[in-house]
Amino acid sequence: MIPEPAHSIVVVVEGSEAFHEMKRGLLPGFRAKLASNEHTIKDAVEDPALQAMLFDLDCVGEGAPDGLEVIREIRALRDDIVLVAMTRSREHSIPLRASQAGADEFVVAPVNYDELQILIARAIEKRALELEGRRVVEQAERRTALFSLIGASAAMQKLYQTIQAVADTNTTVVLRGESGTGKELIAKAIVQASDRANQPYICLNCSALPESLIESELFGYEKGAFTGADVAKAGLIESAQGGTLFLDEITTLNPNLQSKLLRVLQERSVQRLGGRAAKRIDFRLICATNDDLEDVVRKGRFREDLYYRINVVPILVPPLRDRDGDLPLLVDHFLRMYCTAAKRALKNINPDVLEILEEYPWPGNVRELENLVQRLVVMVASSTITAEHLPQHLLQHSASGQEAILIPEQGVDFDAEMERIEIAYLTAALRRTGGRKSAAAELLRLDNQRMKYLCRKLKL
Repeated sequence: MIPEPAHSIVVVVEGSEAFHEMKRGLLPGFRAKLASNEHTIKDAVEDPALQAMLFDLDCVGEGAPDGLEVIREIRALRDDIVLVAMTRSREHSIPLRASQAGADEFVVAPVNYDELQILIARAIEKRALELEGRRVVEQAERRTALFSLIGASAAMQKLYQTIQAVADTNTTVVLRGESGTGKELIAKAIVQASDRANQPYICLNCSALPESLIESELFGYEKGAFTGADVAKAGLIESAQGGTLFLDEITTLNPNLQSKLLRVLQERSVQRLGGRAAKRIDFRLICATNDDLEDVVRKGRFREDLYYRINVVPILVPPLRDRDGDLPLLVDHFLRMYCTAAKRALKNINPDVLEILEEYPWPGNVRELENLVQRLVVMVASSTITAEHLPQHLLQHSASGQEAILIPEQGVDFDAEMERIEIAYLTAALRRTGGRKSAAAELLRLDNQRMKYLCRKLKL
């Protein structure tokens, strides 16, 4: 019994005679179908069983240039199939242009069918492995991410559970944690997981605006309420109708604004500056701070009654140093993001670099790490990020980093390094003693004979 061909391939050539030749040449490894016009090519591309396409660039329009445009269109529709471009042209630029258009392989006719079968089969196998790898990565990301949050640590898993628990309620949430931990991303995740996801999401950093502006921004104003109020304007609270208002750094609000915000939360209505009537408002409040709320209340900087209004569900956001195992995930995420943004090939990172990064306490948390990765993507020309590319303060903080400073990846000439150190010490001692060798020997705790020997040896 003759076995069925293993792979499905569509051949785009001009004329049935050329196709039948291709079909015979591709047996027994491939089950070939002909696509000779726009309609049949479209049907082939929409067939989920299709694994590869052999495309004769010369059979479309004016030849290879038009064929490359079709290749580009096919690749935009299907990134899972293998595209093999074929031409009779010997023009040197075509292979590169075919690759840029999305072709996986390039062959020049007439072809050797035995070699062609091996080439396409290997390309299909490689694409299958890539797709499986992508699937595994996506599954892993689903387990280690919630919306735009990244992390698989116990601390982050607990945070994900809390987010999902509060998302579909109307409860006021206060996010508490150090600067740079991603409190705004957590606020967005709560909104995205809630039934208000498609409603307005209004975000304000209370410390970013001067006191003279923040009241009018929050509460809005009527025409003529103050000099320059030429038209009426809705405030951010009013704009959050039906949705969510996120107030970051809420403890920076002055006492007057704290009082007005408390009234809004109690009465669920807002009155514009210069307005006479209050407007009923339905919104959910999420706020954030990196201050110790209880401490600022004790010091009189934050109203106690407002504290009890907002501290309904406090969510503690873990600092990066407490998220065991999350740093490599975050580094990989930021590398992919910034390499893509910079239109650069994905960079690799040496294991010893990750070791150095994991030993660092990250006082600036995830924001500090993100800034570092972005800088490395921009500044490192090579495809691999090594310890020597890291800032000195990171290297000096870790034992691994100090080893990397002392012994770079390519190793050192120990004798030469020791001689360099001896020269540096002797030169410094002689300079300090005005060239008097006996005084320099005393400074370095050497006997005079050894001092003279070293000076002769090092030609000092």
